This record gives sequence, structure tokens and C-alpha cells, in this order.
Amino acid sequence: MIHKFSMNGYNIVLDVNGGSVHVVDDLSYKILDHYEDKSKDEIVNLMKAEYDEESISGAYEEIEALKDAGLLYSEDTYENHPSFVNRKPVVKALCLHVAHDCNLKCKYCFAAQGDFGGEKEIMSYEVGKQALDYLIANSGNRKNLEVDFFGGEPLMNFDVVKQLVEYGRSVEKEHGKNIRFTITTNGVLLDDEKIDYINENMHNVVLSLDGRREVNDRMRPTLNDKGSYDIVMPKFKKLAEKRPKDKYYYIRGTFTRDNLNFSKDVLHFADEGFISTSVEPVVGEASNPYALREEDLPTIFSEYETFAEEYAQRQQRGEGFKFFHYMIDLNQGPCVIKRITGCGAGNEYLAITPTGDIYPCHQFVGNEEFKMGNIMEEEIKLPEELRKTFREAHVYSKEDCRKCWNKFYCSGGCHANAINFNGDVRKPYKLGCEMQKKRTECSIMIQAKLMSEEEISAEVAK
Repeated sequence: MIHKFSMNGYNIVLDVNGGSVHVVDDLSYKILDHYEDKSKDEIVNLMKAEYDEESISGAYEEIEALKDAGLLYSEDTYENHPSFVNRKPVVKALCLHVAHDCNLKCKYCFAAQGDFGGEKEIMSYEVGKQALDYLIANSGNRKNLEVDFFGGEPLMNFDVVKQLVEYGRSVEKEHGKNIRFTITTNGVLLDDEKIDYINENMHNVVLSLDGRREVNDRMRPTLNDKGSYDIVMPKFKKLAEKRPKDKYYYIRGTFTRDNLNFSKDVLHFADEGFISTSVEPVVGEASNPYALREEDLPTIFSEYETFAEEYAQRQQRGEGFKFFHYMIDLNQGPCVIKRITGCGAGNEYLAITPTGDIYPCHQFVGNEEFKMGNIMEEEIKLPEELRKTFREAHVYSKEDCRKCWNKFYCSGGCHANAINFNGDVRKPYKLGCEMQKKRTECSIMIQAKLMSEEEISAEVAK
């Protein structure tokens, strides 16, 4: 299988199964429309009114050579790959909901302003400690483990966060583990002490802000319905400026129908000095006024493409900020299992509520159908049927994914979105799929542009 597209003056061909990417001329690009179902002679006859026969023949033979080398039309061997067939999932990551409470009223919040549709609660140290013990005990030979402090707003329970970090550090080495702690925060409660602690102890930090002041304050008001931008932005800038170079962060926003020109929000982050950015499409029922609709896709696609051109130009000028959705790995990473199975929800990744309830991921919290047990139970036995449902929801079990050129880059999409929109974990959220495919194309175009410019420069230097 191949996928071909044109963007920003580049004709790009992706070998879906092998992952190789080719930038080709117009002639080769047109030949590929007929290559699989016509002979060389038929293609020559079809195209000789537009190109000379020698050029057509030469381009055809180049395509043949790429195919013979396994760089075009390569076979899909992943489905029978031993790492996939014989995989034995272990728990690698936890999302600890240390606070089901929040000090903002974000209009699109899937967590119902932090309480996930239930009572406002905070996690005790005992529940968190039990969760860390469970992670370590069920992580097999996995050394690096991930723990995300989540909410609601986790800074509302920061003393427990610090206690759990201290406990994790006290036990990880004796078990041969390295726990990478992460925190996701809206920043309202940040102060110098918390910034210093986070920068010292958190492997990654996710800073929630939607971009420009007017965009952010429309969707992310405080409890008294005032804007949150002026409260949060100075604190986020201070945290980012003081962040050690060997630790990660990114500032993350959400775009809605109200700001389909979302690239301006990403560029606003970059111009404010943030080097790691992300703006995600909102997910919501079409009845919500802010929700994205199928009719918005042409505008969104155009925005992604326009932004991709600007992003590439900034990279060339050395203005090296990163946009999460344009950071694609063309070297067959991540590992084969990740490319096929995605996030690992319900098996490798679990969410723990303040009272210890276990869910496949943070987006299922509050949905009793997907409750998997409680971390405080004397003997925790996660329901195998539910685990199997998620374990087998991979790109080969989803009909739409199996035939999709983007399957190894999106890994089958979000399980929660599939359930929420289609009632079936094996039926991906179509709107999300279309946006994901466009982002992949933009990412490949950016790399093609940057690589081609480097190659031209190298030739000139010779």
C-alpha cells in the first residue's frame, strides 16, 4: 500500500507498510496512479501525449527499482510479528486522579469541571501509595514507569503529590525501577515554591492554556467567571524559563469552532517563548456550540497546511519551537507494538480515582460500565474480559484502520472517542481520524522540506 499527496509544492509518496517517504517529480507521481493495474507499455501509451517515451520508461523503471528494494509497495509483516503475536502486556503507566475538584470552569471539560460527574474528592496518601505499589508489582521487567498526577487540578492536593513522589523515590531502586513523574496543571495555584519543586521532581509537565488571551478566557474562566489568562501566563512563563534542559514540558491548548484559526494560538505560544507546544481539537457532541463538525474539516485542513508552511519556515530560520502534532518519527519508531496497539489503555495504562477506583484511562472515569475494580482491594483481579476488549482493539481488528494508510501513525485512534461516538471500541471516531491524517501529511511535508533544503545546501557546499 502507498499513499500519495501534494502539498506546498512537493509530491510526496509514503510506503505505508515500510514507512519510507519519497519526494517525486510530476511524471512519477502520475505514473503511480496507474502502476498497480497497468503494464509499462500501457502507461507509456497513456502518457506519451504529455511526456516523451524515454522519460516515462525511465521513471517507471525507477519505481520498479524502489519496489524491488522494498521501498515501495512493501508487504505488511507486522500482524505476524513475534513481538505482537506473543505480547504480554504489563502495567507501565498510571494516571493518578489526586483531585476530583478544579478551580476553573472550562466549558469543554470532559471531566465536568473536575469531579467527573460525581462528588468532589481528593486522593489520600494511602490510596496513592497502594497505586504505586500495584504499578511496581505488576510492571514485570519494565524499568521505566510513568505516573501522571491528574485532576481536576492536582495542585489542589499538592501535599499528597509530594508525599507520593517521596515514596516512589524511596522504593523504586530496590525494585529496579525508574518512575517518571508527570503533572498536568492549569497553573492557577502555581507559586515559586511549587515551580521549583515541579522543575526538580517532574520528568514532564503539561501546562494547560488555550493560546491567545481572548481565546483562552472565552473557554477557560475562573470560578467567578473572570478570565484566567493573566493569572496563569506569567506563572507558566516562569516555570518554562526555569525548567532544566534535561526535563520536558509542553504547553497544551484546545481549539474549538470559535478559533478555527488555531495556528495563531500555537504561534502565540512560540512568540511568548515556549519551545514545546500543542493545540488539540476539542472533542464534543455536535449539539455543543463549540464542537467541531464535519463541515469544519476543509477550514481545519487549510489551517493545518498553512501552519505547516509557517512552521517549516521557522525551523529553517532556527526558531526551533516544537509542535506536538508535527513531531513525526519516519524511522519506524515507536516500537512495533506501539504502532499497532496505541496507548495501552486497560492493560498497560490505568487511571486511579481519589477513592481508588480503577478505569482503563482517565477518559473513562465515572462510566461505571468500565470500572475495573478498586486499588484498595485485598486481591486485585482486573476483569479479563474488559482487558481483552481493549487489548484486541488494535489496527488489525478495526476494519476502518486495517485499510487506512495512516494506521501506523495514529495506532487506531482514541478508545474513549470510539466508545463515546460509536459505542464500539473498534469503530474509530471519524472526525478525529480525518484530522489526524491531515496532521500526518503536514508532518511528512515539513520533514521533506527541511531535508531537501539540507541536501541542496550540502550540494552547494561541495
